[in-house]
Amino acid sequence: MRILAFTAAAFAAAAMAWPVASSAAEPGRRVPAPAVDLAAPPTLKYDTAVFAGGCFWGVQGVFQRVKGVSNAVSGYAGGDAKTARYDDVGSGRTGHAESVRITYDPQQISYGKLLQIYFSVVHDPTQLNRQGPDTGPQYRSTVFAENIEQARIAKAYITQLNQAQTFGKPLATTIEMSKPFYAAEAYHQDFLTRYPRHAYIVFHDQPKIEDLKKLFPEDYRQTPVLVNTAKSS
Repeated sequence: MRILAFTAAAFAAAAMAWPVASSAAEPGRRVPAPAVDLAAPPTLKYDTAVFAGGCFWGVQGVFQRVKGVSNAVSGYAGGDAKTARYDDVGSGRTGHAESVRITYDPQQISYGKLLQIYFSVVHDPTQLNRQGPDTGPQYRSTVFAENIEQARIAKAYITQLNQAQTFGKPLATTIEMSKPFYAAEAYHQDFLTRYPRHAYIVFHDQPKIEDLKKLFPEDYRQTPVLVNTAKSS
């Protein structure tokens, strides 16, 4: 998903003519639920989770269509504030990964279920520093744990999936603790919904939405919750 620096208007205009990449997204699979999960305190109204799994367009698009999620913002995590810009992150030298911060209601969906969807349909967690045609540490598979409990649940789940040889090879997913999240530029937000015919979206990300609908029908919502609610449909 590497691009040259564009103005927002030029980027939008170029979106419809984006060249098709060489390999499509891997088919999703519903992996077993985590054996260990977080119990939500009855008074907790919302919580947040930050995941990185390749180009943030598709990651955001999936979680915007998950019941219990009230917001999903594309951005950067893992590096410093001064380099949290798309043209810098694309160099692969900032420490940042393209990430999505998810705000969710733990009374409706658990952190463990979010992880299950993340490993099942969002990306291929066995790929090291890449997803499909996108290469570099900015596309790494990483759980940015907000606290020790999230780190514990994620670590236990990765161990569970590895021990069961769920993917036939070890997961490349890492866990990074307490790294600040920085929202991406406005032209990246809600990208999948705003540009559904963009070739990259059609080829790599729309299949993830179909996988979510097919593999997690109980969690799928038809109408996405968007950062720019004025463009909600």
